[in-house]
Amino acid sequence: MLLRLSWGGKPKFHGVLPCPPGVTPRGRPGNPLVLFFPLGIEPFMRFAEQVTSSLRNLWCRATGLPQDLLPEGTEGIRALGPKGYVGGLWEEIGELQFRFLVDQGLRPEHVLLDIGCGCLRGGNRFIRYLEPGHYLGMDKEPLLLEAGKRELGADLLQEKWPELLASGSFAFRRFSRRPQWALAQSVFTHLCRRDLERCLARLRRVILPGGVFYATFFEAASPSPNPRASHSLGYFAYTRQEMEEFGSRNGWNPSYIGEWNHPRDQRMMVFAA
Repeated sequence: MLLRLSWGGKPKFHGVLPCPPGVTPRGRPGNPLVLFFPLGIEPFMRFAEQVTSSLRNLWCRATGLPQDLLPEGTEGIRALGPKGYVGGLWEEIGELQFRFLVDQGLRPEHVLLDIGCGCLRGGNRFIRYLEPGHYLGMDKEPLLLEAGKRELGADLLQEKWPELLASGSFAFRRFSRRPQWALAQSVFTHLCRRDLERCLARLRRVILPGGVFYATFFEAASPSPNPRASHSLGYFAYTRQEMEEFGSRNGWNPSYIGEWNHPRDQRMMVFAA
């Protein structure tokens, strides 16, 4: 509670601060903001924008991220829309990843974990294909998951009851069941080395024996100076040898698949448990 001055009496505690007698900020008598912004709120907002911009520039320099990169999270999603935020090509890439896993042997009775499922570009198809409760989707952005639910519709959600969880720390243990299959389509393309290995390590602890994990990545001919912090709209590239080392170091048997007709030339790895 704030201290309210009772003109001509003792101070009293109330929830608001009144304006001094005779002060009428912007035609609204009694507006408490006048005590904090006597010149109006616009100068403060301009100052706040300058501070935010300066902090953003410092962050980009410290992490190696491009300064013209859109913010990730809510601001970026609102600027690009859910489908644009996950990279667009909604139908093409959604169908590509679905057909790829089915060709590799995914069956309706399998349990699939879709890491970085976003607004269900691929999940829309997997959920329809898999048995009820066999689709596990995780993304760090709740707004994307909500957009995915709207895309599916209430009837399909009730019929297939997919598990959709928001987590930015790969908290796979929160799901009610363990997967046999896992997919990270266009996830490692946005992760720094530390977070990429964290994903591999935490998934290895929950995937069933004999399980497989398919993950795409941008392939570099030699080790790249990637940014030091992950970013959902950033670009990260790794060599085939680096990807194999990441997998082996975290308990997987990695194999390079390479080309799989991705329109942006992402390559495919498979990690066997």
